[in-house]
Amino acid sequence: MHTTRSDAAGPILSIWAHPDDESYLAAGLMAQAAAAGRRVVVVTATRGEGGGDPRQRTRELRAALAVLGVHEHVVLDLPDGGCDTVPAELAVRRLRMLWTFVRPATILTFGPDGITGHRDHIAVAEWVHAAWLATGARARLLQAAVTPEFAQEHAEVHDRFSVFEPGFPVTTPRERLAIDVDLPPALLDRKRAALAAHASQTAGLAAAMGESTYRRWIARETFVEVPVREPAGAARR
Repeated sequence: MHTTRSDAAGPILSIWAHPDDESYLAAGLMAQAAAAGRRVVVVTATRGEGGGDPRQRTRELRAALAVLGVHEHVVLDLPDGGCDTVPAELAVRRLRMLWTFVRPATILTFGPDGITGHRDHIAVAEWVHAAWLATGARARLLQAAVTPEFAQEHAEVHDRFSVFEPGFPVTTPRERLAIDVDLPPALLDRKRAALAAHASQTAGLAAAMGESTYRRWIARETFVEVPVREPAGAARR
């Protein structure tokens, strides 16, 4: 794998809002870590019921994680589309319990913009940041980011498929990234297979985009690191 900075040390706690978030944003990093024998635990806030049958989406998630070699997964069973209505102290308390169980060296999650501007993504980012601070900020907190180059290269795709909420994405210059990964072919194949396991969410989109365009779109994974001395929002200013 090519990376301009560093990979993710384990144990890794990978925290997202919906089934398929983990595969779109961090499949390569998680597969690499799992292959190296590092512990990877994925946390999903919802079962994605807003986008389909929650049982099917849970099965798809398990299949995707199996492709990546990840075998530990926790669902918080919070409401899809309503994470921002959940009392923050409740969500943070549950995350802190997971922190104690996993003792992560690295956290993978959304940044304060939620990547797409989705309110569930933003709520999860807030909970994770609060839990990170409450546990002493000892783990490395990595937040998924969009670079100006990515936004420009795929602008037509983003507009055509309404990937982002109005006013998004918020972009981060590449020189500020802590992780900037171009997935090599074999690892990209695994990421593509993980996303194919989320068929109810990805099959139609991949077919509409065309396979070569879809592979280019998913081939990069980029994260900023939140310094302990700064608030989470500082990583995007």
